[in-house]
Order: sequence, then C-alpha cells, then structure tokens
Amino acid sequence: MTHGRDAHPVTHRSFISYIDRTRAYYAAQGYERPYAWAHHTRVPFTRLGKPLTSCTVGVVTTASPADTPAHPPGVLRGDKRVWCGASEPLPQRLFTDHLAWDKQTTHMDDIGSFLPLAALQRLVTGKRLAALSPRFYGVPTDYSQRRTREEDTPALARMCREDGVDVALLVPI
Repeated sequence: MTHGRDAHPVTHRSFISYIDRTRAYYAAQGYERPYAWAHHTRVPFTRLGKPLTSCTVGVVTTASPADTPAHPPGVLRGDKRVWCGASEPLPQRLFTDHLAWDKQTTHMDDIGSFLPLAALQRLVTGKRLAALSPRFYGVPTDYSQRRTREEDTPALARMCREDGVDVALLVPI
C-alpha cells in the first residue's frame, strides 16, 4: 500500500479513525442519528490549586463491576449508571466485555493497565501524591451527552467531593 505523490510503502496503520468507528458502532446499535462528538468553546477544566504532593487522587473508569461476590451491592455489570468500588483491596477484575475495544489483539486481564490503583498507591508511598481516594469510580459509556452532562457528571462530582478528591484521573476503556 502506498500514499501520495512521493509514495513509499506503508507497513502499518498510521492512525485509527475513532470518529468513523464510533459513528459505525452506534449506527450498528440501531441509533438513527449519527454520533455527534462533544464540542466545548471553553475547556471545562481548572488549574490545580495546590501541588500534586498535597492532592488526593481519584480514578474514574468506564469498566463495570465484575460478576464476583465482592462487587458493589445493587450494581450490575454493564449498568448504565455511576458506581464506585473500594480502592483497597485492589479489585481482581472488572467487566469490560460490553465496551468497544479491540478484543482480537488485546485483553483486559491486567487490571493495572486500565485501573492504575496500585501504581498510584506507590506514588503515595513515595510521597509524590498525598493520598489515593478510598474509592474508585465507574461511569458508563453512553450515547447520550445530555445524560452524561445532567446525571452522570453530577453524581461523579458528588462522590469525589465526599471522598475529598482534588484530582480525578480519567482512564477510559
């Protein structure tokens, strides 16, 4: 395969078109309108008011609780609602099969690759962070930006405030 006037052989894919893949995924799910990416004229983030060494960090994932006796009561795998789980002991696994990721070339057996609680705890031990939140947080991936904005985000913010979180580390699947 070659590209352009001064073409040279291309041995690997140079990009993944997430926009096209997302539109195709939601169309295959039966959604009639094409997926519209969120766009903000103002970035909804703020600078830290203190150094990371004084911050409590919370982790946010798009995975769901696994089918184990230890998962949070009342929350089912694949649920479309915000949930939380204890940061310690570290969960052994989470449910990710309902999410869109390349299941042929990767796996989710290494929970530390998408829920870096152990790595963050090492940073706390090394005095690089003040603390790890006692809970980590799960948010659903959803076609509805309205539901994300009006329901999920306020629920997540409430949980983070309850736990004294200064920094939310978003780790989507």
